[in-house]
Amino acid sequence: MAGHSKWANIQHRKGAQDKKRAGMFAKLSKEITVAAKMGGGDPDSNPRLRLAISTARGQSLPKDNIERAIKKGTGEGQDANDFQEIRYEGYGPQGVAIIVECLTDNRNRSAAEVRSAFTKYNGNMGESGSVAFGFDNVGEIIFDADVADGDTMFEKALEAGASDVESDEMGHYIYTAKEDLHTATTTLSSEYGDPKSAKLIWKPQTPIEVGADNANGLMKLIDVLEDLDDVQNVYTSADFTEEALASLDG
Repeated sequence: MAGHSKWANIQHRKGAQDKKRAGMFAKLSKEITVAAKMGGGDPDSNPRLRLAISTARGQSLPKDNIERAIKKGTGEGQDANDFQEIRYEGYGPQGVAIIVECLTDNRNRSAAEVRSAFTKYNGNMGESGSVAFGFDNVGEIIFDADVADGDTMFEKALEAGASDVESDEMGHYIYTAKEDLHTATTTLSSEYGDPKSAKLIWKPQTPIEVGADNANGLMKLIDVLEDLDDVQNVYTSADFTEEALASLDG
């Protein structure tokens, strides 16, 4: 998909700052807890939990945190929360479509906070389904660039069941059909170790080109949404131009 690698690169660069945020570990732990609650605490029989643990390891979440999150989900731990999965949709500056995935124990709080962010930063929150039709729900696996060269990763990923691979100096971005994500992740992990991320994402069908004039405003909205405690993931149809990337780097 044209432009997605550029968006992934922005997310990757932002990751250096994200790692300093205590919220990142909290989001990883929350996903593990929900996965364990829904499918049990054994990753061998719970594909979602297996993916969540793999991503958490790739982001250096301590083993104790992982085990505690699993117990919380299975009811063995204290203060087990009844998290709900909610998806909000809307538009940012320049009509860029945005999907916001939340895990929350308070739907009213989540809705109010997400709506406030859209309103404050020149966006509009829409109804459920208002933008999702323009995205495909696919698997995404991300490895660091140094685990293999691009040609090797391309071949290995396709053998593992991937449908597309994008590689550059920032990393390898591997895409699969929704139903092939778990198998591809398991196969590639046996070769290259835990990936930086392995999850279902919303991939835009028709990216919208975003220039320097709107880039920083859009990124401000995305940053604010990502910083909300209830928000797990934010996806957008933005395709940033080189000028826009330069303005963000500055």
